[in-house]
Amino acid sequence: MRVALVVGARPQFIKAAPLLDQLRATPGVEPLLVHSGQHFDENMSAVFFRELGLPTPDFSLSIHSGSHGQMTGRMLEAIESCLISSRAERVVVFGDTNTTLAGALAAAKLQIPVAHVEAGLRSWNRTMPEEINRVQVDHCSTWLFCPTGQAVANLTAEGITRGVHMVGDIMFDAVRRFGAVAKARAETLARFGLSAGGYFVLTIHRAYNTENPHVLRGILAAAGALRAPVLFPVHPRTRPLLAAGVVVPGNVILCDPLGYLDMLCVVANSRCVLTDSGGLQKEAYFLGVPCATLRPETEWVETVEAGWNVLAGTEPDGIVAAVERVLAGSRHPIPCYGDGHSAEQITALVLAGAAAAPH
Repeated sequence: MRVALVVGARPQFIKAAPLLDQLRATPGVEPLLVHSGQHFDENMSAVFFRELGLPTPDFSLSIHSGSHGQMTGRMLEAIESCLISSRAERVVVFGDTNTTLAGALAAAKLQIPVAHVEAGLRSWNRTMPEEINRVQVDHCSTWLFCPTGQAVANLTAEGITRGVHMVGDIMFDAVRRFGAVAKARAETLARFGLSAGGYFVLTIHRAYNTENPHVLRGILAAAGALRAPVLFPVHPRTRPLLAAGVVVPGNVILCDPLGYLDMLCVVANSRCVLTDSGGLQKEAYFLGVPCATLRPETEWVETVEAGWNVLAGTEPDGIVAAVERVLAGSRHPIPCYGDGHSAEQITALVLAGAAAAPH
């Protein structure tokens, strides 16, 4: 059976790695890797392939510019061609990017069953392109692999009950495999002059945080008020604003985007993470590190309920207060993201072909 995995962004490379390993180890399965090119440079793509042991993609589409409509349209056309030429019999998409939507639509229109890994998430914020993508993908998927019980409940509320499976979070599979090794990478901390527990990590990449100079200034002002080093791996989207004169406080250490192992290392050894990334909220939780989310909402409500994550917004005073609150508050683990063996469950269900028809 030919199973095509469609990826394009760094969180998808992480999610795909455990599943691809499981598929490759399964007799009678021929996994195919389709890379849209949404994230394409060394620090956003190639280093992840090396560290996660991902093979060279069977199809590299190099589609990474233009508006949301332009990008998604070009991906849809190119992915459709890949699926036809490869005679794929199953298609797996991950998360909520333009790549996810294009892959799911291409497969569904070709009547190829679609598996959505990380189904059922909702932020309830339709101004986020990711929210539009994830809703549409859920409604055209055959298998909906949910990371949490809340995700299952969200789908039920939308009338989606067939083909829904609670399998846990596949990013936990990856952290379970690589977390301890990454945390011990002393050379990573030495590179930035950091000591374990003595610094913060900041990441921002969402358009409403990176494309508005006022918002970016506020986030950096809050980072400057934390009275400790703040490591800030800068997303390519943010670079132009910094170059245009947004002031960077003296305690903020700028660097290029980090590879998977380096990023796990700096998160695992940090005092707290400040981020607008959904994936990083979870990784901080898996690694036992507090998190302040630079958004008014999150899909990962369980991390907030467990006390490991607080919604900080983007105003400087609110961010500083949120960091103080999560550091001082009580935190407890809750068994909400599975056991770190999601890839095995997903593989068994997809190959069994026991899901319902698309919605």
